[in-house]
Amino acid sequence: MSMLLGTRKLAFLSLLMALTVVLIILSGVLEFNTLFLLALASFGAGIAYREGGLGIGFGFFAGSLILGALLAPNKFYLITYGAMTLYLIVSEFAYDKLYIVKSITVRNKVLWLVKYILFNLIFISILLLAPKLIFPGEINFKVQLFIIAGGQIVLFLYDKGYRYFQGNIWEKVRRKLKLNE
Repeated sequence: MSMLLGTRKLAFLSLLMALTVVLIILSGVLEFNTLFLLALASFGAGIAYREGGLGIGFGFFAGSLILGALLAPNKFYLITYGAMTLYLIVSEFAYDKLYIVKSITVRNKVLWLVKYILFNLIFISILLLAPKLIFPGEINFKVQLFIIAGGQIVLFLYDKGYRYFQGNIWEKVRRKLKLNE
């Protein structure tokens, strides 16, 4: 994809970044919906990647992190948002690179392997370096194993939710916004 964007797409991505930052801010205000709002916010970077490529996706990611750091009441949630968004951008990039693999079955298996390795690098690093971001209580080895197993389920649900969003919801919205023109 070209690094150049049309004015319609650029205007849309600017509004999308504003919405993403609002969702990040709301995640700190509406504490009962934090993960849902952060996941929804991270979908914005996935849209930016699909609409403009890797450079635009990372630019969107960096811009939303900077604005989030300036405006969000709970700065720690930016770590979660950053991890979720990094996961989406790298998995989209891996998908693009694996497109050359002829067998869909092999491509999907390798893609999920990349996704699980990436997720676990991010997730286990956070669990070991900043465990209070994941679990407020004392974390012993058995709790860590339980959290890691639960994380795999959360990853699967998050990824399936993102794929559903991109394939069903975003494609319809994209057509109505006429972003492909």
